[in-house]
Amino acid sequence: MTLSTPDPFTPRLLICDVLYTGMGGGHAPGGVVVVGGTVAATGDPAQLRLQYPQAVVEEIGGIIAPPPINAHTHLDMSAYAFQALPYFRWLPEVVIAQREQRGVSGAVAGADKLSRLGVGGVGDIVWSGEVMDALLAREDLRGVLYFEVLNTFPGKADEVFAGMRGRVEAWRKLERPGGPRIGLSPHTPYTVSHRLMKLVCDYAAGEGLPLQIHVAEHPSEPELFATGAGPLWEHRFVAMTPDNFAEVIGRTPEPELTPVRYLDELGVLAAKPTLIHMVNVTPDDIARVARAGCAVVSCPRSNHHLECGTFPWTAFAAAGVEIALGTDSVASGESLDVREDVAFASGLYPKLDPRLLVRAAVKGGGRVVGLPAPFIRRGEAWSEAFVWSRGD
Repeated sequence: MTLSTPDPFTPRLLICDVLYTGMGGGHAPGGVVVVGGTVAATGDPAQLRLQYPQAVVEEIGGIIAPPPINAHTHLDMSAYAFQALPYFRWLPEVVIAQREQRGVSGAVAGADKLSRLGVGGVGDIVWSGEVMDALLAREDLRGVLYFEVLNTFPGKADEVFAGMRGRVEAWRKLERPGGPRIGLSPHTPYTVSHRLMKLVCDYAAGEGLPLQIHVAEHPSEPELFATGAGPLWEHRFVAMTPDNFAEVIGRTPEPELTPVRYLDELGVLAAKPTLIHMVNVTPDDIARVARAGCAVVSCPRSNHHLECGTFPWTAFAAAGVEIALGTDSVASGESLDVREDVAFASGLYPKLDPRLLVRAAVKGGGRVVGLPAPFIRRGEAWSEAFVWSRGD
C-alpha cells in the first residue's frame, strides 16, 4: 500500500483500526505520526491529534504493525492444490494424491512467496535433505527450518537418531548470522516411537535446538491415546506402524491419557517444544503446557478447512501460554499469508480483542522462532511494510 505525503516535513497522522508497535498491548484504534520518514509518535489517535494539530490525517484503517511471523508452515507443499476436506479425506485425496508435487521446487516457490509478502520470519517443517539444502542457502529467509523426524518402531530409534544427528550437525555448520537456524520436528506423538521421541528431544534440549511437534490436531488423536484404536490408527497413512499402538508409545493406552499428558510424562515437555495445533485438548493439558513453559502455534484456517475443531484461544491465554500463528501447508491453509489467518481468526473469535491476534502474529511468532520484532516507536525509521495488506 502506497501512502501519499504532501511534504516530507509535514507531519502525517496515520489512523488505523489496530496498532501494535511491538511493545505493550497495542491500541484499537491507533495512530502513528510520521515526519520525514521517521516515527515521531504512536498511540491513541485523539491524543495524537491534540499533540500534532498541524498533521495531515490519513484514515487508512486496517492494521499497522511490524511484519508478522509465519510460525508454522510446510513450504515444500507449496505446489499442492488447496482443498478443504474432512481430515480423513484430505490425507488420501490431497497429501497422498499430490505427493509428486512435494519437494524442492515447491519449497523454493513458497520461500519466494514469503519474501514477496515481506514476512518477518518463518518456522518451516522440512521433509527432505534436498529441501533443507535449498532453504538453508537463502539469504532472504529468517527463522527456523525444522527437520522432520518420523519412525514408529522403537527398535529402529537408535539407527534413525544417528542418521538424523549426522545430517543436523552437518547443516549446523552452514548456518549464517541472520540466516535460518536448524531445528527439529518429531512429527507427532503417534508417528514417532517413544524412544525416538525422547532421543530427539533430549538431544535438541542439550544442543539448544528449537523443536516443533504437531499435537492434538484432530479429535481422533486423543481417542487413540485413550483407547489404542480409532480412525487415526485404522487409516495409518503416514508410515508403517507396529500392530499394537502400545509398542509405539511404550505404555498401555488408558482413558485419561492424552497426547499432551503422554509427552509430559515422557519428559518431552521439559525440552520446551513448540506445540502445533493443540485444538483437541483438556484443561489438564493446558495446565501442563503452561507449567512447562511451552509455546503453541494455532493454524486457524487449516483447522477449519480440515474440520478439526477450534483452538481454545482464551483458555490458553488465561493460562499464560505464548500463542503464535501459522498457515500450515498451502494444501490445508490455502495461502502462506499469515495476515489472512489473523483476519480469519477475528471472525472465529468475535469477542477476542483483535490486538491479541496481531500480537500473536508478531511477538508470539517471533518468540517461537527466536526473532525480535522491530519496534514502531519514536525515532525509528518508518516503513510502509508496517501497513498490513494481504496478498502481493
